[in-house]
Amino acid sequence: MMRMRTLLFTPGNNLRMLYKAGTLGADAVILDLEDAVPMADKETARLFVRDILPALAQQPSAVFVRINARATGLNEDDIAWSVRPGLDGVILPKSESAEDVLAAAALIEQAERAQGMEAGSVRLLPLLETARGVAAARDVAAAHERVCALSFGGVDFSRDMGVELSREGRELAYARAHVSLMAHAEGKLAVDTPWIDIHDPDGLRDHALAARQLGFHGKLLIHPSQVAPVNELFSPSPEALAYAGKIVEEFEAARARGAGAISLDGKMIDEANYRQARDLLAFGADLNG
Repeated sequence: MMRMRTLLFTPGNNLRMLYKAGTLGADAVILDLEDAVPMADKETARLFVRDILPALAQQPSAVFVRINARATGLNEDDIAWSVRPGLDGVILPKSESAEDVLAAAALIEQAERAQGMEAGSVRLLPLLETARGVAAARDVAAAHERVCALSFGGVDFSRDMGVELSREGRELAYARAHVSLMAHAEGKLAVDTPWIDIHDPDGLRDHALAARQLGFHGKLLIHPSQVAPVNELFSPSPEALAYAGKIVEEFEAARARGAGAISLDGKMIDEANYRQARDLLAFGADLNG
């Protein structure tokens, strides 16, 4: 499964930043053709994204491109120009229905064939940014096998709801929980909204911890300074890995004796706890491998 602790936006019209993006330690970089690029620079950004893909494919970060929303009429050209070898996925902004996902999937399939790429190699990551999109989260997640995760965009969501975005994020509480729940219900990853105040690292930490408790696997990021702390917050600590190893060892020994549950450090450990510990160890091994 692809790591999605940190997904860093990079403007598609800034060639210097595009070259640097894959070296900053994020699990994925998002080459942005949408909000970060003014209308006059859209064609230039497409060219830059197309030309930078071979270089970024040599870097450890996965590579996504955020196209323009379906309603703009720009998405077809965005996909045609950016779906090339080296691209791992497409971010679908303003996703509001299964039809949005299916339309993008069809365009990506055409582009893959045109480029001689393996069918299905480009993933889809819908970005839910409106009340309608959040309400349709499960339909969006289940719409197509290319969908690897759901992501949430709190800035546009708060605007759609007619409320101000606060530091505490109370106005986002239900929507965040719903997006994560629906992603999990369909076996997908969940990626949380960006923290937009780059001068408030404490706020970033609090927001990321809350997201982790809601079941999110990572966050969208808008600045390189956010990569390291968010990677750390969404990675298991050495203490957590050690305890998970203890759970697995003790539970497997008990199961060999015919027991279905054990008591460990005053807590009951059953099959569900065992599977969770085993998954955590596998994730830790992947991070260290």
